[in-house]
Amino acid sequence: MKKLFIAMSLLVSGLVGCNTAPEPLQIDNALTAEEIAAARLTPEVMWKMGRVGSHALSPDGKTLLYTLTRYNMAENRGVTVIVAHKLETGEERELTDLAANAVSPSWSSDGRHIWYATNRGGDMQLWQMEADGSNQTQISKIEGGIEGFGVAPDESHIYYTQYVHAKDVNSADVHKDMAKSKARIYDDLMVRHWDYWDSGKYLHIFVADLSDKGVGEGVDIIGKESAWDAPLAPYFDHAEIAWSPDGNMLAYTCKPLEGTEYAVSTDSDIFVYNLESGATLNLCKRGGAYPFVGYDKYPVWSPSGKQIAFRSQERPGNEADKERLMVCDLESGEIKYLTAEFDYHATNVVWVGEEMLYFIAPIEATHQICRVAADGKSAVEVITHGDHDINSFEIVSGKCVGSLMTISMASELFEFNLENGDKKQITDVNNFVYSNIKLGEVQKRWVKTTDGKQMLVWVILPPEFDANKKYPALLYCQGGPQSVVSQFWSYRWNFQLMAAQGYIVVAPNRRGLPSFGQEWLDQISGDYSGQNIRDYLSAIDDVAKESWCDKERLGCVGASYGGYSTFYLAGHHQKRFKAFIAHCGIFNFESMYGHTEELFFVNNDYGGAYWDKSNKTAMRSYANSPHKAVDRWDTPILIITGERDYRIPYTQSLEAFTAARLRGIPSRLVSFENEAHQVFKPQNSLVWNREFFGWLDKYLK
Repeated sequence: MKKLFIAMSLLVSGLVGCNTAPEPLQIDNALTAEEIAAARLTPEVMWKMGRVGSHALSPDGKTLLYTLTRYNMAENRGVTVIVAHKLETGEERELTDLAANAVSPSWSSDGRHIWYATNRGGDMQLWQMEADGSNQTQISKIEGGIEGFGVAPDESHIYYTQYVHAKDVNSADVHKDMAKSKARIYDDLMVRHWDYWDSGKYLHIFVADLSDKGVGEGVDIIGKESAWDAPLAPYFDHAEIAWSPDGNMLAYTCKPLEGTEYAVSTDSDIFVYNLESGATLNLCKRGGAYPFVGYDKYPVWSPSGKQIAFRSQERPGNEADKERLMVCDLESGEIKYLTAEFDYHATNVVWVGEEMLYFIAPIEATHQICRVAADGKSAVEVITHGDHDINSFEIVSGKCVGSLMTISMASELFEFNLENGDKKQITDVNNFVYSNIKLGEVQKRWVKTTDGKQMLVWVILPPEFDANKKYPALLYCQGGPQSVVSQFWSYRWNFQLMAAQGYIVVAPNRRGLPSFGQEWLDQISGDYSGQNIRDYLSAIDDVAKESWCDKERLGCVGASYGGYSTFYLAGHHQKRFKAFIAHCGIFNFESMYGHTEELFFVNNDYGGAYWDKSNKTAMRSYANSPHKAVDRWDTPILIITGERDYRIPYTQSLEAFTAARLRGIPSRLVSFENEAHQVFKPQNSLVWNREFFGWLDKYLK
């Protein structure tokens, strides 16, 4: 079954796709006396933390709505509520209760009402309430429920998304007289994606009238027989859909490709649907000369509705290509490239008037708010500063608020001064945790690489660190492979959690990561076993020289590409490490090429197919597959996987475990039958952490 997303709120709630309203969830996440006495971050403590999600500032800039998700570990589930925060007084009130998820809050244009989605009545539907939370009323009664929604600014229309049966895949549909048959029948790629098999159903956008009578009959603007998704799979991010200011047009992202063509390309475009005429315009293919044919995503209308900003990638097949900030003039069709001289991604774009655009950029392993003139005649200006990740922001009535995290703090909401970049914290959801535990110091270290470059490495020390003692250390290998090791707080790979168990964490921004320019980012493609691996070793070797680091007790851990890194280093580490942990890692490049789904990824990162013997880049990649060096494995290894993982299929982990056992290497396999590439479910997460730290403690302590 496909993932269901309303923004990202349903994902973190742990109740994705729930068809019946759950019983009220009892939340009692106060720290125990034992936890307070220990003053240490543990997996159990971390799962008591609340998680701040999406946010929406009222039109007058006085009230901030945000979603908050909390969990009950015994029931193995969480619930998301909507909270209203008064900016002037700090007063907070939960507007919805714990009986059901309430997500994706947005304000009416006059600020009197709040639109949101909830599964209180069973399926997820559109609801409305007064600004104070009263008079909560179901507005839509759409059969099968909705996956996401957006109310037009004039509130006369709504878009919603819903799955549509576009082609027959199941054998019982193909062979009508075989109703009990259970087979899937395909004539082309992609047969599965991320964590679901292609069932012949695709997420489509519907537009409907909105009135006092509720939501009218929806029009499928994608086309009922179109076998592709909008918004794009596999994340189904509804931020890829945007109403025009007058509510007469809807812009959205779509990749109208099928089969093998879909599997090998990232060529999505920005489309504009006209409600009056029913016509759809492809902005990126309008004149036939647009040079960038990779991902084009996230349309954002200017206040006048005359321009659309969007993010664009040049190279089809390279999902990690630079995200360029573009502005399209709807009348002339002219598209301007605003960040040509800015060597970083541009994300989360916000207009202020017609003249200025603000956006988030990853810069030296942090995420900052920047701005640039819409005419493209001025250089990009970086507004905020400091070691933090700003993950989202909005600007309303002159106020800028957004979500910020660090290695030592989960996401909280802040107000940002756009003149000097200063910030002021608004929410403090998890103070009850931070005030009772001790966190480790985060050091920013620049390490010289083997080719003479400077690499930023985060080093996280254990709480109450004593330089006169010796500590075991962990080399953290980042996944992606092109995702920055920034100031992030993770509920799966948490540096402070590792440090709290007595480990020094070494987290390098090796080659292939964003925020250090496109050349640094591009290096890894076609060279998985090259400079970025040497960067890992430069980082751990540099820290291992310290008197407080016990170089006889070094571990290496990572997931996804980080899992590949662990498998590769297991055969090339020259006895540096005493323990390895690989989560959902790539082990055998040849079988991975045939098992994975987004072939553009392996074509770009490996260089091509394993049968293309004339392709020197590809042949070098396959020659350096981790499985080729299993004969040199000599170190205990824990292997973790999810059986619903189709990005790096669980069979990769099974191959690695089989090889380790037959080689006589101390090894353990943990396979989660109801998880995919990440581990999301509360109790699974605790099991994951217990196995993770149990393995490290066994071999490094």
